[in-house]
Amino acid sequence: MDNLNLTTLQKGQTMVNDAAMDAFAAGFRGSLLTNKDMDYNDARAIWNAMIDRRPGLIARCAGAADVMRAVRFARDNNLLVSVRGGGHGIAGNAVCEGGVVIDLSAMKSVRVDAQTRRARIEPGATLGDVDKETMAFGLVLPTGINSTTGIAGLTLGGGFGWLTRKFGLTLDNLLSVDVVTADGELVKASETEKPDLFWALRGGGGNFGVVTSFEFKLNPLKEEVFAGLVVHPFADAEKVLREYRQALEAAPDELTCWVVMRQAPPLPFLPAEWHGKEIVVLAMCYCGDIAAGEKAAARLRGIGKPIADVVGPVPFTGWQQAFDPLLTPGARNYWKSQDFASLSDAAIDVLLKAVGKLPGPECEIFIGHVGGAAGRVPTEATAFPQRSSHFVMNVHARWRETGMDASCIGWARELFEATKPHAVGTAYINFMPEDETDRVETAYGANYHRLAEIKLRYDPNNLFRMNQNVKPMAAVRAA
Repeated sequence: MDNLNLTTLQKGQTMVNDAAMDAFAAGFRGSLLTNKDMDYNDARAIWNAMIDRRPGLIARCAGAADVMRAVRFARDNNLLVSVRGGGHGIAGNAVCEGGVVIDLSAMKSVRVDAQTRRARIEPGATLGDVDKETMAFGLVLPTGINSTTGIAGLTLGGGFGWLTRKFGLTLDNLLSVDVVTADGELVKASETEKPDLFWALRGGGGNFGVVTSFEFKLNPLKEEVFAGLVVHPFADAEKVLREYRQALEAAPDELTCWVVMRQAPPLPFLPAEWHGKEIVVLAMCYCGDIAAGEKAAARLRGIGKPIADVVGPVPFTGWQQAFDPLLTPGARNYWKSQDFASLSDAAIDVLLKAVGKLPGPECEIFIGHVGGAAGRVPTEATAFPQRSSHFVMNVHARWRETGMDASCIGWARELFEATKPHAVGTAYINFMPEDETDRVETAYGANYHRLAEIKLRYDPNNLFRMNQNVKPMAAVRAA
């Protein structure tokens, strides 16, 4: 801890004195890292390699008491603060420049109560951590599609994936949270305790505090689901997408099918001559009886003449990791997204033209299939606004060399602009990059005003601003 006396923390010209640093360190149970520590560079690295920030202090918290101390320390010393869970967010807001990172990644406990079908989960847990514990009891929490994603950011922003249509968004399954607010106090929020704060946390991101524990309801799920990939040549893309859209009109809630358009990676089940060529992939999952799943997916699997069909009974935990190899850390990433009420012919035409201009072998467009149970929740029930969206487009630009920055980012932005006339105007904040701060109010739609009012009550000085920021109502009015 001696190196903390070097007082590397700063915000502008404000320095933290040695006495304040020493007092903070003396009562901290976790570990504190500065740029003098060997682990510092690893600790500040996150999933998106475009983000290269150097915080003054990384406070690796061991529990809620550490989080409370870290929040008070940052507040009292007027320091910029960011909060890290899994570190997977595209915007990179888990790490700040020159301030304090409240690092929750060591807080990974997942405790399941099989009798009540509830789980208590700490904010450093990943989706893989959650799945392993819940599925051991034949229970599941609907989350995302990448096992290395952090549960905290996913939940606070929404959370959708293979089970959303059956069991709702991740935040729809949230029962309560323990959260450290901007005044450094630990409070509980639920439907009956601080219900305004609980409403805001379900979709409002990290704007309202640091969650130290989530309580979720769990849902029954057998070990195996009917899932897999059907791969088509891109030459058939228009036919595939139009028939895909039609097939989903009568899809049961148990069935979800996403579209991925990209250059084919060297998957073992694809003939070598297709590697590196543009393809259209239907990724489907039926979370119910296997025989019923085979019947429900038949129309989707019957589209066109696929290159490969590898759909069948698979362990759900394995299916949750199927896309992990395409989303490993260390690459440069930039996303743009749109919500669609329907996948119109005009929107399909725009998407197909964009795939013809892919700027790199790891760039892709995916269409998430949502609706179902998540779409039957009233818009005003939670801060999460886009309940009417049936499809979510994510333009995923991904590359390795800095020299490709302009072409990859430009491609994503061009497609985003071209799809605007066909979208509903809302946005999934977890898919928004750091340069979309001007889109936050539109993203929340009619819910933004209430969010700004709650922000004023719980964080009037906007301490928690390293996020897709909702400004306190006073600031909104001044603007």
